[in-house]
Amino acid sequence: MTGFRIGTRGSPLALTQAHMVRDALIATHGLAPDSVAIQVIRTTGDKVQDRALAEIGGKALWTKELDRALLDGEIDCAVHSMKDVETVRPEAIRIVAMLPRADIRDRIVGADSIEALRQGAVIGTSSPRRAAQLQRLRPDLRIILFRGNVDTRLAKLAAGEADATLLAAAGLERLGRHDVGAAIPVDTMLPAPAQGAVGIECRADGSHAQTLLTAIDDPITHRCVLAERGLLAALKADCHSPVAALAVIEGAILTIRAELLCEDGSEHVAGQIEGAPLDAGVPAALAADLLARAPEAVRRLFDG
Repeated sequence: MTGFRIGTRGSPLALTQAHMVRDALIATHGLAPDSVAIQVIRTTGDKVQDRALAEIGGKALWTKELDRALLDGEIDCAVHSMKDVETVRPEAIRIVAMLPRADIRDRIVGADSIEALRQGAVIGTSSPRRAAQLQRLRPDLRIILFRGNVDTRLAKLAAGEADATLLAAAGLERLGRHDVGAAIPVDTMLPAPAQGAVGIECRADGSHAQTLLTAIDDPITHRCVLAERGLLAALKADCHSPVAALAVIEGAILTIRAELLCEDGSEHVAGQIEGAPLDAGVPAALAADLLARAPEAVRRLFDG
């Protein structure tokens, strides 16, 4: 094989994740290092940093340029943080592999815990989920928009624009920032669907690429993330919708926990379900249960 091209965004974290995929391909298939190249594709989400994603096109801002490069044959696969990938994907593109999932928790940076934040503290985040969960736990907190890569957000925090911010533990660890922030327990703050997972897409008709990539797939991660994405699809959630979810597989049992909130966290509904790992009806059933029990302020943000 010559010239297998991995497409990625250009942020430090995205490049780190692309190199993880490259290393896995080289190690698994015994490839020459110079036969696997990383190609940076600049996305709209990277260019526009002063507005919330929901205002300027949602998660497609991270994927549409990579989709175009993939479908035009400029790259052979695209690497994504799975929580940034919209639920409905083009039919011509297939999610073929995921790397083993990293720490799924959030970390708080700027305080030892959510409880330790001063009264009326200012928190920088661009995530509707994090904003709603924080305000549910601490209604006194004030939320301001923080966008940008990890270094950008940490720089804003250092400049005093906020008292604290929240970042994904997985991203910090992949960047070698093991000492940044304090992990928030899952029982305190359930993570975003697909948080901590790196996914790889290729063209649906790209059999050679699929063969190469399937060999580095972590099936447990893949099944859990597909279940979480199945919940999002059944909820008809979008980037405006504050939703948290986590699927785990123990033995032959899949368990999904989820929480839906209104924007300010004042109302919410939570639930969980168990079932077979590959049964698409399991996340759909949890979605139906949550929507049936949700307060109107929550339900209006979901189900189309």
